[in-house]
Amino acid sequence: MKDNYCVIMGGGIGSRFWPFSRESYPKQFIDFFGTGRSLLQQTVDRFAKIIPPENIYIVTNKKYAALVKEQLPQLADGQILLEPVRRNTAPCIAYAAYHIRAINPDAKIVVAPSDHLILKENEFLTAIGKGFEFIDSNDALLTLGIKPSRPETGYGYIQRSGNIDDSFSKVKTFTEKPTLELAKVLMNSGEFYWNSGIFIWKASTILNAVKQFLPDISARFDLGLDKFNTPEEQSFIDTHYAYCENISIDYGIMENADNVYMQCVDFGWADLGTWGSLYDIAPKDAANNAALKTRAMFFEAENNIVSLGDKSRLAVIQGLKDYIIAENDNVLLICRKDDEQRIKQFTAEAQLKYNDEYI
Repeated sequence: MKDNYCVIMGGGIGSRFWPFSRESYPKQFIDFFGTGRSLLQQTVDRFAKIIPPENIYIVTNKKYAALVKEQLPQLADGQILLEPVRRNTAPCIAYAAYHIRAINPDAKIVVAPSDHLILKENEFLTAIGKGFEFIDSNDALLTLGIKPSRPETGYGYIQRSGNIDDSFSKVKTFTEKPTLELAKVLMNSGEFYWNSGIFIWKASTILNAVKQFLPDISARFDLGLDKFNTPEEQSFIDTHYAYCENISIDYGIMENADNVYMQCVDFGWADLGTWGSLYDIAPKDAANNAALKTRAMFFEAENNIVSLGDKSRLAVIQGLKDYIIAENDNVLLICRKDDEQRIKQFTAEAQLKYNDEYI
């Protein structure tokens, strides 16, 4: 286990969860379900059961350093890798891999977002263990594909090709978020799985891929090769990170490499990226209304999700169907669930009109 590491990506804004997720306090730091643990804390708790605590790293934006330390006091400062600017997942993963390789050249790394929900934790941990075993004997970039339970349009899909066994297969194609019609076709084919955004690989394997497919990022980090895992690392990152290409790991590497494999899993996974995804897994009343950490009364109302930042307040909803009603601090959002993709537009226009007062 000493060679097993975990990198948790926790620097996003989560703008689709506005007004709960704000620039100053993004969704990964929020306890949506009243469990007493934020999404980030739950993610760390989960991996700490199979990864040595000192081998767990958080990559986040510098402005969230204090929040991470507050929520995860058990982590040493050196386990919190700070991005001076946001540059998407490829530079984030490359940064973490360079840092970890400087500590342990034999490192194997599982990379995961900080905002996922796992309902079947034991199955999840077993799957991660099997993934580590797979890359032990394969020079592979392994991604976890989730068996779809519905024709979901909010997730990307991965197509498998030629099973190695019941769990692992070569990846044939990646498909971006589909229309509902295409999602139905993909699900019914039996060949496509949801793209979880969870990866397992050797540090050497992912860094070889960065060098091959994202040479500008590799060349930039190579300038400070002797600075990783030293007191000079943060200064180097502060100077050079902004010059990295803003690109995702899927676009930059996974869709181009020929050693990409998928582990087919089913452990009750949900990407809590939108109010709709939260509604799907939330407890509901007889009329399919969901009230999250909120006192609510519904009359002639159905299929709504309601969440108020102030638990002492009562929401009385009459006559609404398929709505998001969310209030936090100084913002009240009332939006049709079908139009939730416009929330980013709403936040942008609020920022344009009122600067950062409501962001």
